[in-house]
Amino acid sequence: MTVKNVPASELSDRLARFTAEMDCAYDDWELCAITGYVSLYYLTGTICDGVMLIRRGGGAVLWVRKSYERALLESEFSDIRPMSGFRDVAAGSGALQDTIYLDTACATLEWYGMLSKYMPFKHVMPVDKVMLKTRAIKSEYELERMRFAGSTVDRLLRNELPSMLREGISEAQLGTALFSLYMENGYQGINRFSMRSGEMLLGHVSFGDSPLYPSVFDGASGVAGLCPAVPVLGRRDRYLREGDLIFVDTAFGYDGYHIDKTMVFSYKKEQPQHVAAAHRHCLGLERQAAAMLNAGVKPSDIYNEVAGSVDPAFRDSFMGVPGRTVKFMGHGVGLYTDELPVIAKGFDDPLEYGMTIALEPKIGVAGAGMVGNENTYLVTAEGGVCITGGPADIILCK
Repeated sequence: MTVKNVPASELSDRLARFTAEMDCAYDDWELCAITGYVSLYYLTGTICDGVMLIRRGGGAVLWVRKSYERALLESEFSDIRPMSGFRDVAAGSGALQDTIYLDTACATLEWYGMLSKYMPFKHVMPVDKVMLKTRAIKSEYELERMRFAGSTVDRLLRNELPSMLREGISEAQLGTALFSLYMENGYQGINRFSMRSGEMLLGHVSFGDSPLYPSVFDGASGVAGLCPAVPVLGRRDRYLREGDLIFVDTAFGYDGYHIDKTMVFSYKKEQPQHVAAAHRHCLGLERQAAAMLNAGVKPSDIYNEVAGSVDPAFRDSFMGVPGRTVKFMGHGVGLYTDELPVIAKGFDDPLEYGMTIALEPKIGVAGAGMVGNENTYLVTAEGGVCITGGPADIILCK
């Protein structure tokens, strides 16, 4: 698939959906400022050092400091203007309001201090949840990229990864080999997260009980990583041995859009019955959840029903290890790997057609590792449609 500029019609539709969601969330909003890279890309098709100002009923302007020339090359947005600083933005923005609506998860206090020097707003209101809700429903343009990513990563993991395994290869070596393979097949090189970690290389590649290591992020599996300062990818000194489980949990980003997928392999030996049983139980839970990904269904209802179906023998280690389980079973995915909606208690807004959700029921098995798949699904009127190949048993690699 060829990477091209986001079409102007797509950008126009996105802006219209965002302002409509703003009208629903804040009936008195007048001016919104967007500065986060991902949100800027979503609305304008380019990432830049700048700010997008959106007026209620009065259009929008992308102000760019660095690089204005690049923005003109990459963006089909209709109104892009150069700025040397916020003085230019203030001079070109007309009358100000008392309140600015801002993506507060991305705007630092330092950034806001520079803005407010020339645009002294009295109040700040967040638009982060509005933006996440807008992005949760994917257009056909977005789905096309996600389907490409999903079919590509499924093919590479099923068909190519088994031949990359050899006794004595380290987690880090396998991870870098897989990274190279991904790059050769369209991978964008990073996975973006809305959480504090921001960006990650590839994901988790781990052997045996390595995924049971305490995690720095809110997920079922952990990874020791390259070192305490870089807790990603896999260890340099954990080598593959006969009988090991191989746990591969990676996102695959293409043209900005991610899918999330986990597969589990076994090296040279079948896994013991209790490990295989735990994995098959996860597959059943995934299929149960996928069948409920219908437009109109509440994410909390899916979580409650599926979590209630977990075999009592596995409940203490469902979605982690005893004492360190997470309280969700799936999450939205798109320009970030972790988006809305979340399959968890408390998420009661009904699903809508066009949402894309990664389902990941997993179980930590003491002494063996983590089992369970993760696949990305499209919400439809008749259940989830998988775009990453679907559940798979533990794959024996000889």
